[in-house]
Amino acid sequence: MAQTNERKSKLLGSGDIIASFEFFPPKTEKMEQTLWSAISRLAPLRPEFVSVTYGAGGSTRERTHATVTRILKETELKPAAHLTCVDATKDEVDTVARQYWNEGVRHIVALRGDPANGAGTKYAPHPDGYQNAADLVAGLKRIADFEISVAGYPEKHPESISVEADLDNLKAKVDAGADRIITQFGFDNAHFLRYLERARAAGIWVPISPGIVPIHNFKQVAGFAKRAGASVPSWLARRFEGLEDDSATSHLVAAAVATEQVMDLVDEGIKKFHFYTLNRADLVYAICHLLGLRPARAANANAA
Repeated sequence: MAQTNERKSKLLGSGDIIASFEFFPPKTEKMEQTLWSAISRLAPLRPEFVSVTYGAGGSTRERTHATVTRILKETELKPAAHLTCVDATKDEVDTVARQYWNEGVRHIVALRGDPANGAGTKYAPHPDGYQNAADLVAGLKRIADFEISVAGYPEKHPESISVEADLDNLKAKVDAGADRIITQFGFDNAHFLRYLERARAAGIWVPISPGIVPIHNFKQVAGFAKRAGASVPSWLARRFEGLEDDSATSHLVAAAVATEQVMDLVDEGIKKFHFYTLNRADLVYAICHLLGLRPARAANANAA
């Protein structure tokens, strides 16, 4: 018990834990209100950066751009714009990147992107486009001195033929100039810790931040996990059994699960975490509070 209390005290009194948040661009006016409500709620926690996802096609690209530029102009947050290779020539991607740089965006999350025909179909690079994420990273670095984050997959990318091939691809992205790795979300920390060990053994020394997704809806998140190649442990499914129509209790369980996961990783020396917010602030805010992250105003008052 004493060890548990000491651990909790260390976390709640520490300013060492650093969070970043991911949002997705809204499709409707109501979704836009939800997004900006989430941003306003989480901004006082002073995240290292916030990222905005990006899809193939003109309308989704425009929504990403509009969200990123609004964050830049109306908040003190540092936005990171997702950028993919899907269905675009190098010139088209380069134009977007230069526009971001000229507007003051300095951080890009460089991704190959999902196949244009949907998950489960074979990816085909544009004949005049970047071939993969490593190629995209190299291209972005030629344009400007962007800070670049790339994706990592502790249980390997669903399309990778082996763990070794997936690690080779990760190293290629870092060798091309990536500054940080953000992992796909997962629920079993053993997968992340093995991944971290393999990456370091392969000579990959950039920061690697685990992705954390609070479970607002277990069935929905389990579906995301299946498509992303992330396993859902049986113990996790049991924790949400019988809560399908009880969102209040489900959210309490979700907060406990995510906080426990992060605390276990902190015990392993991990300090930076990337939260997939799903444009919802409630659970993310609660988890960050439990981890000792406080709004800037409250933190300053406590220091005084």
